[in-house]
Amino acid sequence: MRVAFQGEPGAFSEEAAVQLLGEGITTVPRPTFDAAFRAISDGLADALLAPVENTLAGPVVRVYDLLLESSLTITAETILPIEHHLIGCQGSSLDSIRSVASHPMALAQCERFFLAHPALKRVPAEDTAGSVREALARGDKSSAAIAGRRAAEHYAGVILAAAIQDNAENFTRFVLLRPANETQPPPPDARKMSIAMRLAHRPGALLASLDPFAKHGVNLQKIESRPIHGRPWEYQFFLDVEADASFQLDSALAEVRQATSDLRVLGLYVAARTSGPPPEAQQKGNPESQPGH
Repeated sequence: MRVAFQGEPGAFSEEAAVQLLGEGITTVPRPTFDAAFRAISDGLADALLAPVENTLAGPVVRVYDLLLESSLTITAETILPIEHHLIGCQGSSLDSIRSVASHPMALAQCERFFLAHPALKRVPAEDTAGSVREALARGDKSSAAIAGRRAAEHYAGVILAAAIQDNAENFTRFVLLRPANETQPPPPDARKMSIAMRLAHRPGALLASLDPFAKHGVNLQKIESRPIHGRPWEYQFFLDVEADASFQLDSALAEVRQATSDLRVLGLYVAARTSGPPPEAQQKGNPESQPGH
């Protein structure tokens, strides 16, 4: 299976793809989220893995917009612990480093490290793994980068300081996307659903659209709103819900459709858990045996 992701080889998204589907996949790095979402239609990939939210930084808004524009379906999810490491050239040391490059979000998530080393210059970059590649390509022992362990291994760098992120509870949730006409029925234990909906313009519309979930015992895990392009002050709502039984979701959705002007199910899949590996990771040996692939 060819799986596209945004970033360069060694990125957290690539690590998440391998965590979900195993080492047997072929990863397809793409420079932007837009390019990653085009990878399947361009014939470069069979699936796409995209981050949708981080426990510290919140939602990845561009991915939500692209989800709505595409016809892809969510077939699985995985949650990746984010550990930031200071990575330098062979022969370098923490004392020799003068500048550190990485994505601005990664730099911001290592504030305590920089407070403890105030002489270090922060250099914003477009990508965590890309910053490692560039630092090592220069061979400058005074330059380092912040990224994950996979980037250090891929580019043969040295971890000069491990796990320098401020918060240990740093996780990113990724979803696997595939063309709707290529997916199989979800597995019997698929109880999590992602939904996009627009509300009718009348008082109480939001309450009326959410009440059926509570009524039928469906857990509303998350709700996000995004502006509708070309329609000022109108919003698209994205929801994640989970139930103990499929009939609860079906019953709730039937009522929600009556309270909304438009509703689209983005995917029904097995929920990943932060405390342990997702169900898909237990079947790494044969990616094609995964439900929905």
